[in-house]
Amino acid sequence: MRLDSPAGLKDFKESLLAAPQGQSIWVCGGPGCLAAGSQVVFEALQYEAFKRELGHKVAYRVELTGCLGLCERGPLVECSPQGFFYEKVSSNDAPEIIDKTLMKGILVERLVTNPQKPNKEHLPFYEPQNRLIMRRFGQSSPGNFDDYIRTGGYEALCLAFELGPIKTSKRVEDSGLRGRGGGGFPTGLKWQALREAKGSPRYILANGDEGDPGAFMNRSLMEGDPFSIIEGLTIGAFALGASQGYIYVRHEYPLSVLRLKNAIEEAEDRGLLGKDILGTGFDFHLLIVEGGGAFVCGESTALMASIEGREGIPRVKYVRSTEAGLWEKPTILQNVETWANIPLIVLNGPDWFKSIGAPQNPGTKVFSLVGEVRNTGLVELPLGTKVSTLVNQVGGGVHKGRKFKAIQSGGPSGGCLPESALSLPLDFDNLTKAGAMMGSGGLIIMDDLSCMVDVARYFTGFLVEESCGKCAPCREALPLFHKILMDLTTGKGQKGDTDFLESQAKTLSTTALCGLGQSAANPILSTIKYFRQEYLEHEEGYCRSGRCQDMYFPKIDSEACKACGACQKSCPTSAIEGKKKEPRLVLVSKCISCGSCLKSCPFCAISAQRRPNA
Repeated sequence: MRLDSPAGLKDFKESLLAAPQGQSIWVCGGPGCLAAGSQVVFEALQYEAFKRELGHKVAYRVELTGCLGLCERGPLVECSPQGFFYEKVSSNDAPEIIDKTLMKGILVERLVTNPQKPNKEHLPFYEPQNRLIMRRFGQSSPGNFDDYIRTGGYEALCLAFELGPIKTSKRVEDSGLRGRGGGGFPTGLKWQALREAKGSPRYILANGDEGDPGAFMNRSLMEGDPFSIIEGLTIGAFALGASQGYIYVRHEYPLSVLRLKNAIEEAEDRGLLGKDILGTGFDFHLLIVEGGGAFVCGESTALMASIEGREGIPRVKYVRSTEAGLWEKPTILQNVETWANIPLIVLNGPDWFKSIGAPQNPGTKVFSLVGEVRNTGLVELPLGTKVSTLVNQVGGGVHKGRKFKAIQSGGPSGGCLPESALSLPLDFDNLTKAGAMMGSGGLIIMDDLSCMVDVARYFTGFLVEESCGKCAPCREALPLFHKILMDLTTGKGQKGDTDFLESQAKTLSTTALCGLGQSAANPILSTIKYFRQEYLEHEEGYCRSGRCQDMYFPKIDSEACKACGACQKSCPTSAIEGKKKEPRLVLVSKCISCGSCLKSCPFCAISAQRRPNA
């Protein structure tokens, strides 16, 4: 059914809400759960429901939904209206879930953490969160237009039509929203600049080219709630006088591309995209452009060059994109998460938005939490939340009782912050001041077995491969930095390497052409700033973390050793000996310092010491 007016949309929503909802079983369709087998769980639940011919007995739904967040405990299943939250579900659990929960509304106790409080809101992982961008995950099926409307979709667009372009823009400008793609630039300033720009046509762009290793925030949003991005773009186009938009998605996200395409087609069929949207006379067309996976295309001018069909290489920004961007026309580019915030702000107002988060950093931010924490996954926190809350409550603390060492934020161009960062608020300004950056929201937690020199080596190596090579500082410096870091992590470091790296990295940050080159030194500068002693030790051939092979010797603390034998079983060269119920010993002649014993010891009784001959 094509909707031809805002009033028609309102009537359609009321008809959806009036229909009986019945029982719903939502299977997490996020990247983590899909990898853990949630598709098989989904199909098993559908099969069991079909086998019982429930369609003739009860109103029910078994659907995939957006990422439910707690990836470490997946596959996840949420049941409504009760809100039961099942963890580590397998296909073998499907008959019991259908028979008990779907047909009778009874809890399957063995699948929840606490049978007394079976809803996810009571889990420490979710308590500090404020799921605004992810509010539909667990309430709707991705790309289902009726679900989107039922949960408040397109109400903001109708209000924008009522307010008009100027007042709509004013709401966004007054909200204090900052770009969620990494830089945190005030969104309102971009909107104001485009409104004041001369020339036509104007273009609206969404950046879904998420290139940070370990990050999956944008992917989960595009796969889990594509209509929210489309609605945000449509509101932006109406407020800023654009009729054409593009969503730039990396080619490695085929499910994101598929769901966005389906959602665009559905919105066009329903009269909410294309010509004469809702009978208002406003036209807006939206296309998807797939990127080739170049990290540098996360930079705005490189992204626009890629959309134009040219090689994705940045240019000097002596003219802003709002004046001359895509095809030299006024253009605005924002991250997909930024666009998903627009309907919320327009509908609820700037004061509501500013009441969430920190004074200069309003709203929430979606983060991917990975690394050495018990609870990895996708989280949405108010900006300004302390790192300690993220690590110890949401993350459940560091794995295996090991000590927290560092948090890495901002992707390859971000920085590593030490234990003192636990008291730091997670927002754009504090992270930048500390020597890191927000980036798109990827957070990696590291324990005391992480070598910070090796971390800098890894990210610098990534940037070497992703640099476009256009400017000499980036082209020449990054391979040199990587070689020195390789030497330091393989026992070939020389005295003075640390000072040289630091001075040259500072030069790179002030001379490179684009944001990639200017921030490429961050992994080196931040690790030297907070972990300089480790660099100096690597110059002497010693790695205190036990990460760099042949640069340490594992020593077992006889008092801390519980004689469990875990280290002995993990050793590939039989270099650990000891009798039952006696502390183990490491044989220098056989040890290859592979790190297996350090990782396997459940009592942290093994440490990396300087090699006897060092």
